[in-house]
Amino acid sequence: MTIKARNQRLVRLRRLEKLREIGHRQAMLAAGQAESTLAQLQHLAERTGILAESYAARTDADDGAALAHLGAFRAGLERIARSTAGEIDTARRIADARAAEVAAAERRRAAVADRIAAEAQALARVRAQAGTPLGAARNREEPASETIPMPHSGDWHGS
Repeated sequence: MTIKARNQRLVRLRRLEKLREIGHRQAMLAAGQAESTLAQLQHLAERTGILAESYAARTDADDGAALAHLGAFRAGLERIARSTAGEIDTARRIADARAAEVAAAERRRAAVADRIAAEAQALARVRAQAGTPLGAARNREEPASETIPMPHSGDWHGS
């Protein structure tokens, strides 16, 4: 492979590395959002649980209507708690999937970085070989051997 081809390959690999870095950042952003959603749902579940416990302990209903209202309110809180628990499970699965996507994006980015390092080393070797007499291609604009021009003496036969 020529030096020019290796340079072009290195440029393409660096562009690919930038794309992989963008993909990695986007995966990190999505994972962060999923973790944030999970944390918000866990906080909501905690607050709902505290509220449900508070109302479950209440015994201050004055009449049957107040008792029925209190029971309905507690049942509503329990439905919210069950629903939130299901949403937490879903959010946890999504957060885990996003974390796996981050790991995969990092592996892809690292693989390209490794390829860039290998290509840069190969290019350096080719350039070093091009600078040595045995590995160098002759510059076509210079003569094959250096000759020193001698002034013409006018005597072709040595006499």
